[in-house]
Amino acid sequence: MNRHDIVIVGGGIAGASLGAVLAEHAGVLMLEMEDSAGYHATGRAVSFWEETYGGLAVQPLTTASGPMLAAPDPDFCESPFLTPRRTLHVGRAGDAAARDRLLEQFGAKVDLVPVDPAALVPGLRPEWSLGVLEPGVCDIDVAALHQAWLRRFRRLGGEVRLATALRRAEARDGGWRIETDAGAIDCGVIVDAAGAWADDVARACGVAPIGIAPLRRTVVQLRVPAMPSADLPLVMDLGSQFYFKPEGEGRVWLTPHDEEPSPPCDAAPEEMAVAEAIARFESVVDWPVEAVERKWAGLRSFSRDRAPVYGFDPAARGFFWFAGQGGFGIQTSPAAALLGAALLRGEALPPQIAGIDPAPYSPARFR
Repeated sequence: MNRHDIVIVGGGIAGASLGAVLAEHAGVLMLEMEDSAGYHATGRAVSFWEETYGGLAVQPLTTASGPMLAAPDPDFCESPFLTPRRTLHVGRAGDAAARDRLLEQFGAKVDLVPVDPAALVPGLRPEWSLGVLEPGVCDIDVAALHQAWLRRFRRLGGEVRLATALRRAEARDGGWRIETDAGAIDCGVIVDAAGAWADDVARACGVAPIGIAPLRRTVVQLRVPAMPSADLPLVMDLGSQFYFKPEGEGRVWLTPHDEEPSPPCDAAPEEMAVAEAIARFESVVDWPVEAVERKWAGLRSFSRDRAPVYGFDPAARGFFWFAGQGGFGIQTSPAAALLGAALLRGEALPPQIAGIDPAPYSPARFR
């Protein structure tokens, strides 16, 4: 029989980051149902560090994560995970209320500058006349970050078991007995970091689900030889209908910002969503699209109020939720991991996140 202090279910950015913090002081096993960790949402992310992305509930976690991503501890990684990008929030005349709301909500927290968008994006169609620049936005090297978390986890003694799914679990003897494809495991705490499968994992453990909803997001890579520069900002619609960003010379990553409800699955793009993405792109800039080079989809998982869920389930002793990160789990992973570890261990928050209130993220809000 295997015995561990903590079993984390899920090896994506959520499980890997939390495990890398917990493994310093506990025996931690990570169960990943796929043959490789991060196969689903983490491996398909178009990720950037943007303080306004995700709304006011997510912003404190993003802001606190910024310094840790820009200048990581050399013991964690020798290179920063961020490179400058900027975001240009754009809109038409009818989006003035959305622009004003963005400035009102975040103007005191984030550096935001009203601008003429045509001055920043050559070829922008004239009706896109409203612009707000968010100059601090950066691209994130997602693969490097995820691998750094896993590397630290293993170095501290954490164990990863791939192609091993939790099938069921039962509370017993002050802890849990977990049945997996490879046999039984005993542990003190189960961490549900299973992303789109978070509610399924809870049910398998006899814990009531809290309503984590997977939503499909479509992404396409376009070849656009007329694109003026690879250094252009990420362009994000104030009306939440698209965003796109350069991905090297003459290439763009584009999403129609879709959120189609989906069961947990190996998500695939639908042709209608791809066509809608291209149509929206062509309505914004006059850069002719030469080809669709790639297309993919991933599942972003949200709680009912769209804020992450971190903490022990009040009705299930030893069951810890670390889920519902939506599309923000990568940019918030350093702060979220510190927060989750402090809550799990019952400790004070560390200095890097001392100003964050954990209450809005508690699963108790759904019980």
